[in-house]
Amino acid sequence: MPLMPEPSSLREPVTHLLYLHGFRSSPRSAKAMQVARRVQERHPGVHWWCPQLPPSPAEAMRQVMEGIRDWPRHRMGVIGSSLGGFYAACVAQATGCRAVLLNPAVHPARDLARHIGEHTAWHDPGQRFWFEPRFVEELRALEPGALRHPERVFSLIAKGDEVLDWREMAARHPGAQLKLLEGGDHALSDFDAHLDEVLGFLGLPGNGMGQSPDVHPV
Repeated sequence: MPLMPEPSSLREPVTHLLYLHGFRSSPRSAKAMQVARRVQERHPGVHWWCPQLPPSPAEAMRQVMEGIRDWPRHRMGVIGSSLGGFYAACVAQATGCRAVLLNPAVHPARDLARHIGEHTAWHDPGQRFWFEPRFVEELRALEPGALRHPERVFSLIAKGDEVLDWREMAARHPGAQLKLLEGGDHALSDFDAHLDEVLGFLGLPGNGMGQSPDVHPV
């Protein structure tokens, strides 16, 4: 069956942009702050939201979906890193919006089952929280399945990720646009070098010129 052409609205710049951080992270993560600065400097009209997500996955998704309830689905986008990438895929599945997944968690219920217990926040070591056994079941319940619109998803994946298996990440969303980075790390320490591509996918060009990511479907 031939693919239907993308509606022109999906090629237009997003007007509402959501960023979802990873496990133990926060809106103060390096990538979140890089995106926030770029949006503020070059796209000040974009509505930007990067919430602090609670440890409970179910509560995190309730908070996110409530926060974007009135956002225009065809003009919104989401960027998610690691566990936030899993959440971003859930948002994309629920709304049909464009999504950028940065080294996204693929099987968070499996992987985080090993981390039940007390943790400190990366950006505030004085802040402690418990990752509870019930949170693993919440992650299983959130599993988005096969994406209905994988062509609206762009995954940026580092082969050098020391936390997640790049092969699992690359294979998770068939039909999505994919960019594999040789080397790199889980934090995407060179994220600034890829920021124009990320925002270009969302219709927010850098340096006043349109820029699409150098990607291929999988």
